Amino acid sequence: MSRHFDPLTLRLFVAICEEGNIARAAEREALVPSALSKRIAAIEAAVGTPLLQRGRRGVSPTAAGEALLRQARELLGAMDRLQAELSEFSAGAQGSVRVMASVSVLAEQLPDDLASFLAQHHAVRVSVDERLSHEILRSLREGSADIGVLWDNTDFHGLQTHRYRSDHLCVALPPGHALARRRRLRFADTLAYPAVGVAPGGLMDTLLRRQAALAGQAQAHRIQVSSLDAACRIVAAGLGLAVLPREATAPHAAARGLVMLPLSDDWAERRFVICTRPEPLLSATTRLLVTHLVKQAGS
Repeated sequence: MSRHFDPLTLRLFVAICEEGNIARAAEREALVPSALSKRIAAIEAAVGTPLLQRGRRGVSPTAAGEALLRQARELLGAMDRLQAELSEFSAGAQGSVRVMASVSVLAEQLPDDLASFLAQHHAVRVSVDERLSHEILRSLREGSADIGVLWDNTDFHGLQTHRYRSDHLCVALPPGHALARRRRLRFADTLAYPAVGVAPGGLMDTLLRRQAALAGQAQAHRIQVSSLDAACRIVAAGLGLAVLPREATAPHAAARGLVMLPLSDDWAERRFVICTRPEPLLSATTRLLVTHLVKQAGS
């Protein structure tokens, strides 16, 4: 007999181990007990070791049987997911995907990339939530989010990442500010002036505080806000400067006549990633959306 296990044999073995009784397993799988016993005896002979320990109260897996049981469950689960995914594709992509993204990502090109995906796949539902990076990672690991899009300046242990887009940090200033005539700035040049903090506790806020500490100073936050638009309003009112991503804030800054000076620090280019659980755990629709986002970023 071949030592390759077919899906039926694996399913029958799992049933026996779960029921702890060959007769109950046979009833569950609509077989006669003798046929089930014969099949198990045949695979035990093929592998050359007992897989079940038989006793008065039923059967239980041996050490070799435990190994087979663990692998059988994984293989059968993978086959079930494969069948479900193929069914999704045969009917056209459908289902739902929950995306969580940081504020900067949502203010840039992610909405357009999602819109182009939905224009191609009308039966798919995509929900989008704005979250801080640590909340996104926790939701991915807990399984309450399918895709996260966030800055790569964090720990992605146990998760899978793909390159997405990038942006560049600039200093937003009112035209009359003392620094407004410069062409470029270092972050350290801004620390002597009142500043507007954005999204306290977020990754960018943490980065700027760390860089200020490395320069031996602290940011002089006059006010803190939660959105990029609000930061531009505060800057336009002359209440402070703000370090903001150019790509996300350019329209707001232009509308209010702000000066946007690029930071020359080597950390001022931020790279974003698409983050998911390991690929075997993703639905076909989630994989399809990830592929689309990567392709859009590349183009």
